[in-house]
Amino acid sequence: MLRFILRFFGFLFSWLAIGSIMALGVLAGVFYIYGRDLPDHAQLARYEPATLSRIYSGEGRLMDEFARERRIFTPIDEIPDRIKQAFISAEDKNFYHHHGFDPVGIAAAIWQASQGDRLRGASTITQQVMKNFLLTGDRSGERKIKEIILATRLENTLTKDKILELYLNEIFLGQNSYGVTAAAQVYFAKSLEELTLAEMAYLAALPKEPSNLHPVRQKERAIARRDYVIDQMADNGYVTRDEADAAKAEDLVTVQGGAIASARRALPPRDYFTDEIRRQLSASLGDEELFTGGLTIRATVDPDLQAVAAKALRDGLEKFDRDRRVYRGPAGKVAPEGFDPTDEASWRRSLSETQVPRDIEGWSPAVVLSIGESSVRIGIEDVPEDEDGHFLPFADVKWARLRDGVRFRESRGPDDTFDVGDVILVKEIEDGDGKRWSYRQVPEIQGGFMAMDTRTGRVLAMQGGFSYQSSVFNRATQALRQPGSSFKPFVYAAALDNGFSPATIVVDAPIEVLSGGEIWRPQNSNEKFYGPTPMRTGLEQSRNLMTVRIAQQVGMDVVAEYAERFGVYHDMPQLLSYSLGAGETTLFDMVAAYAMFANGGLRVEPTLVDRVQDRYGRTIYRHDTRPCEDCAAPDISAATQPIVRANAERIMDPITAFQITSMLQGAVARGTGANTVGKLNLNLAGKTGTTNDAKDVWFIGYSPRIAAGCFMGYDNPRSLGDSAFGGTLCAPIFKEFIETAMAGQGPVKWDAPPGGYWIKVDRRSGQRLSDDASGAGVQAEYVRDGQERVAVGAYAQTVDGGWRMGEDVPLFAEGESAATEIERVQVRGATRALPKNPKRGALSSGGLY
Repeated sequence: MLRFILRFFGFLFSWLAIGSIMALGVLAGVFYIYGRDLPDHAQLARYEPATLSRIYSGEGRLMDEFARERRIFTPIDEIPDRIKQAFISAEDKNFYHHHGFDPVGIAAAIWQASQGDRLRGASTITQQVMKNFLLTGDRSGERKIKEIILATRLENTLTKDKILELYLNEIFLGQNSYGVTAAAQVYFAKSLEELTLAEMAYLAALPKEPSNLHPVRQKERAIARRDYVIDQMADNGYVTRDEADAAKAEDLVTVQGGAIASARRALPPRDYFTDEIRRQLSASLGDEELFTGGLTIRATVDPDLQAVAAKALRDGLEKFDRDRRVYRGPAGKVAPEGFDPTDEASWRRSLSETQVPRDIEGWSPAVVLSIGESSVRIGIEDVPEDEDGHFLPFADVKWARLRDGVRFRESRGPDDTFDVGDVILVKEIEDGDGKRWSYRQVPEIQGGFMAMDTRTGRVLAMQGGFSYQSSVFNRATQALRQPGSSFKPFVYAAALDNGFSPATIVVDAPIEVLSGGEIWRPQNSNEKFYGPTPMRTGLEQSRNLMTVRIAQQVGMDVVAEYAERFGVYHDMPQLLSYSLGAGETTLFDMVAAYAMFANGGLRVEPTLVDRVQDRYGRTIYRHDTRPCEDCAAPDISAATQPIVRANAERIMDPITAFQITSMLQGAVARGTGANTVGKLNLNLAGKTGTTNDAKDVWFIGYSPRIAAGCFMGYDNPRSLGDSAFGGTLCAPIFKEFIETAMAGQGPVKWDAPPGGYWIKVDRRSGQRLSDDASGAGVQAEYVRDGQERVAVGAYAQTVDGGWRMGEDVPLFAEGESAATEIERVQVRGATRALPKNPKRGALSSGGLY
């Protein structure tokens, strides 16, 4: 009997041993098969999570963020211990004790499943890291095996803290937030250090079901899961029971519930400046690096000047639009579903869901709630209702005519203009009757403004349109428009570098140009001729005929080379019409080109970014590459005065730059900018530009340190009207900006470079005067050594282009009227200006070039 029992147990032991060996063999085979061709887990030691990039102003103020996944990487030693403990309690309480997988947890999960519960994953934090980084999220036994294999390998490669760091920075926690730092901002608008125990527990509850634990829509379920995490923390000894009970008693108050202001609201709304940084860095660094690289970008913007530039451009665009007196309809319409004008909660919700621009300072979206005989009642976003409500008087809107077919008519009353549910824009103003609401609309006309430092190229302000939220197209950098007369300084610069001087006499008279088989007859804007005139006056008064003659004399190949050297054009056709600004360029390039006049002829590259650093603080881009001597002293006390050496390329003779600036100062003081910028008496230089039919108007001006420019026009070019000029539309915008930029400064000074001498000439005729001459008509000119050596009473060289004076060509002195000398006639359906009773000499006086 005993032998039988021993034989039975021997037999049983043998089978168990054989079975165990076979099971181990099978298990080893499974792990071998699934362990082949697995992703390289060692790469996690070099892993750099996709992290958002941030733009800061020069003062360190956060301006914007760019990210595909909202993640802010935080090293493990900067994450509070209680956050680590909350996630460990919720997801893997044995994290610091197992070797990648938890056999006890797996056994517990199998036992619960055998009792009828749903089979849970029992994944450790290490396994979840493997799933998130290297595997898919499918629920299968194969993935679980691979997960365990990789988890055990990872535990032998990285420390526990490094694994936890990867987990806490990578885990998806809902609301497009990845990692605990981003989630803390998204849900509670707090840093990790500011979170309460209850808030930490809620974040730790989210990995299980981030989409099903919304703090508003599934609040009860979210609180229950949060409380479970708190209890686990207490059971694991991380918090006391009293702390746990106090935390569980707290309500779940989040940004999503509206009780906490979003951290994103602390950011200024995205604007043209930061979006242009995005566009340029995407081109140079690539989208992947910008949106996932965790870059720190230091912008060149001056926030105060940016605000002034935006306001100045908006003021100018809105004034032009209101002068047109056209109502173009509401900014939007609320969705009729759920909109009740008598219920404040209803109309506020409907208004908040309507897409209208909200980035215009001082303007607020409003919805029309009811219409009366002389006013409409409006509900205004973020403005509390009062007992009487808010009203928009019809008298404030009466200026806006309504379109009636192809004509416009006056509005007959509020109900003729508005409907209930219209979303409009309003602004609070104060007049003789006190404060009231005034109607506003986004102008149809658009424009751009830009200001930059002439020495460093740092763009200080940029506004690419009226409102970024109404149109993201940046008209300062992307709109290709004709610069018109604002291009003329480059023609004159080419001439000054090729033997001309400001005192050179150029004939202002009719000219004909054969171009493309057709005859082109340019005219001055006032259709007058002034005869032999100093070159300075041609630029100051923006004479087209003089400019064409100069370009023809110098050669369009030379003019084109200058335009390309300054970056105005990149492949300019050698056509005479281009001397009058017929080509297309951007405001960005034009302001940069004028900055090279201002700095004495040195190349300067405009930039919106001072420096870019990677996630580790290493500088990967720096705009200012000038060498600095004595900047590397070990301490301040040992440092001498640092010296920054200029290394910019010279692209223009400094005397030419000085002469152009002097002539453009005259354009501001006596020419097309005299009635606006000239009245500042700051000795600034600048030039207006107005294209044919006034489709584009410009003004670009500068001091020795700041160059700024404005452009205005319709996005689909059409005439702005007979009264539209660069001097009347854009110059006031420049004036409003530069008054603030140069507040407290007196007239600027421009130092003449060596290599020249001063002469005095008659401003109107160009006749050489004695050195002691004085008076309103005397102009001091700086010319190169050896140039314009003419006697007193004589004239400098004359450029006539082969033209000979006809006896009846009507010539005018400054300010003289053409009313009695010119008549307008119809020639082949077009209006032409001709001399009255012309003789043969007058009709044939235009040379054919």
